[in-house]
Amino acid sequence: MKQPPPESELGRLFAQFPRSGRVEWIGLRPARDVPMREVASADAEAGGGLRGDRYAGGSGKRGITVIQAEHLPAIAMLAGHATLAPATLRRNLVVSGIPLAALRGRRFRIGEVLLEGTDACDPCSRMEAALGPGGYNAMRGMGGLCARILEGGSLRLGDAVVGE
Repeated sequence: MKQPPPESELGRLFAQFPRSGRVEWIGLRPARDVPMREVASADAEAGGGLRGDRYAGGSGKRGITVIQAEHLPAIAMLAGHATLAPATLRRNLVVSGIPLAALRGRRFRIGEVLLEGTDACDPCSRMEAALGPGGYNAMRGMGGLCARILEGGSLRLGDAVVGE
């Protein structure tokens, strides 16, 4: 949905969050088709990605990928699993407490890093193998958010996620 004008009533509602979120997990994808590496912190490079991640030198539109912690149990259930490890979904960050859909098209801050939500992070065909038959559809609508890194810095477990 296109962002409404900030001075409108709907624009004010779009800008209001009930609370900040929190970084629960950080992972780096060093290369295609290799396991993710779980880390306690990562360096974000403006216009790029996370240092050590395969997308670090990309276009910047998909500089970082974020998924909502609250969606992991739903994806697991829909895919027929009791639980789901964050690395399985190959997103860089798992955050809790803030609706990622509300950050699409908006600027937000995670710790000292300024980001802009660029697009939904739709699942790829690899989710079928990772989650089993129907895994792709189990994840649809809950794949998270791609974001551009506007101002770099460090991201750490426990950092706040705050809409700007």
